[in-house]
Amino acid sequence: MEMLNDPLFWAALGQITLINIVLSGDNAVVIALAARSLPEHQQKKAIMWGAGAAVVMRIVLTIIAVELLKWSFLKIIGAVLLFWIAVKLLVPEHDDENVESSDNLMKAIKTILIADLVMSLDNVIGVAAAAKGNITLLIIGLAISIPLVIFGATMLMKVMEKWPVIITIGAGLLGWVAGEMLVTDPFWAKAIETNLPWLHMHIGAFEFSWVQVIGAAFVILLGKHLAKKADAQAEVDHKIVDLAAGDAANQIKK
Repeated sequence: MEMLNDPLFWAALGQITLINIVLSGDNAVVIALAARSLPEHQQKKAIMWGAGAAVVMRIVLTIIAVELLKWSFLKIIGAVLLFWIAVKLLVPEHDDENVESSDNLMKAIKTILIADLVMSLDNVIGVAAAAKGNITLLIIGLAISIPLVIFGATMLMKVMEKWPVIITIGAGLLGWVAGEMLVTDPFWAKAIETNLPWLHMHIGAFEFSWVQVIGAAFVILLGKHLAKKADAQAEVDHKIVDLAAGDAANQIKK
């Protein structure tokens, strides 16, 4: 209880909370995108379970983050996973009627967990640094992020219903994050900075890499292309089912 009277404790907790506020945006996007296709009564469950489990996972990941991110290729693998998740989120799901809604709920939660794990590889470093090895402070600070992520995801769900273009923007954001992870992996980060300085751009105080731009464009273009193919295939499947149903009805009449 002595730590509650320590101003340094509250200062560090404030830093962690601020970091979580800033970094919870992309996670809220993932949760909202993954839950948007669920029935309305399951959307809240997906948000609650997905956000809660993601924060617990992030606590564990943060504790080992400093050593974890020193491994080469980890960010590269994470970037590839995030590209796959982002593209998949743009492709509509044409589920059969016999697919149980509980299966879709678990699929949404799994998507949330995988994406949050990948995206947290960078985020947790800031939180770990602010906690300065204090596990209690770390857990309290990360627990604060639960309502932040849930509120952000719930708000985004409502916005997506009115403006579906937000879904495309959200997937592009994930591609942007994946591009950043790709170029900052320890395996080649220094070589890229030394030999390919033109990849990094500055617009005022804003710094980014052209790989991030390419990553966002790649996700949007590929996702839209696959979405069109999925819609076309679904339309063909529906026509086949309708024709089969019509033939069956004619046979019954005969």
